[in-house]
Amino acid sequence: MPDNRARYIATVLQAVILGAVTYYGVKWLVDAMDPTKKSRLAAKRQAQQLLKKIGIEGVKLSEYELTVAADIVDPLTLPISWKDIGGLRETIDEVKETVILPIQQNDIFRNSSLLSAPKGVLLYGPPGCGKTMIAKATAKEAGCRFINLQVSSLTDKWYGESQKLAAAVFSLATKLQPCIIFIDEIDSFLRMRDKADHEATAMMKAQFMSLWDGLMTDDTCQVVVMGATNRPQDVDRAILRRMPCAFHVGLPDSEQRKEILNIILNKEKLEEDVDLDELAEITVGFSGSGLKEICRVAAMSCVRDYMKSRSNSQSLNSKLDENVKASLRPIRMHDFVAAVERSGSSATLQS
Repeated sequence: MPDNRARYIATVLQAVILGAVTYYGVKWLVDAMDPTKKSRLAAKRQAQQLLKKIGIEGVKLSEYELTVAADIVDPLTLPISWKDIGGLRETIDEVKETVILPIQQNDIFRNSSLLSAPKGVLLYGPPGCGKTMIAKATAKEAGCRFINLQVSSLTDKWYGESQKLAAAVFSLATKLQPCIIFIDEIDSFLRMRDKADHEATAMMKAQFMSLWDGLMTDDTCQVVVMGATNRPQDVDRAILRRMPCAFHVGLPDSEQRKEILNIILNKEKLEEDVDLDELAEITVGFSGSGLKEICRVAAMSCVRDYMKSRSNSQSLNSKLDENVKASLRPIRMHDFVAAVERSGSSATLQS
């Protein structure tokens, strides 16, 4: 009898050991063949360094939260402020009153559920009109942590991992609050749901919305989800419900275009014949990014003329003068007009 028991125990131990060896062997083999393993480990190291840099120490983060933390942007390093955004004074004032003031004056509005910052903000309008700039400037001016969420950070080859990563977004934001979770092109991630959606994608969206509801019921939580899109009609209605605060960022009018041009050209050398009022009038239909491209093309005309004026004996690949910028002629009105004519088709497509 004792021999049979010993054999039974030995058989069970062999099965357990063989199962463990097989499991960890397969796991090691899969990890070794995983093409994304190095990038994920690098992202985690980067996240740890970033957290230390922005003064977040002593906060214990899970493996999933560290993965999401790679998308954190230090608001102090953002090269954007309100003065860098032209032509959107009314929208900026509304954002300051609706989003920033309740975050900065949290002690005053703490006892009121109506005066707290909205849990969802949508910025919509044509491309290139400053939606992303407003989101970044909001984070910087409010002194918030900024998670520039990439959809790729929430996707994983293992079943169920995407839901855990979605949960990590909100748990991380709660630990870092006040915090803004920004999703650019939100229509590509949280678009209308239909029967053609993959099961994993549908579950991730459901998890995201469920956790978002948790933020909305907690008045003390200072986490805001901001989304930007130029296709608001493609965003799921359930998501739009969670983003009651919406701002339309449209194409600039004549006065706004002049203000944008002033900001873009404030450090450039201009000829006396440059008339920004006239330039603003002939750029109807151009977005802010379109105006910047016009200015870039006009400035390149000065570089082309400089290259043509160089000695024929010099190769174009030879080293330029160290003070080449001072040698460039001022930008002329003709350069801007030519740039507008060249870029006219692009403006038509944008509008």
